Amino acid sequence: MHVKTGDTVKVIAGDERGKTGVIKSVNRSTQRVIVEGLNLVTKHNKPSAKNPQGGITKIEAPIHVSNVQPIATTNA
Repeated sequence: MHVKTGDTVKVIAGDERGKTGVIKSVNRSTQRVIVEGLNLVTKHNKPSAKNPQGGITKIEAPIHVSNVQPIATTNA
């Protein structure tokens, strides 16, 4: 893979095209990455013991690695 966690990437395809963000996680088996603050989807949560109110939350959905282009890498 050409990217890793912590890299700054630019999205080159899809609804988020042209936006930049930092990679939060990488899934090598499905070749998808989660970019911080991008590709937000709405998740409906049922009430539970942990979250008695339930409700609607926004979470980041994975983006295929071929749709991101590295801009800067970490030197760690």
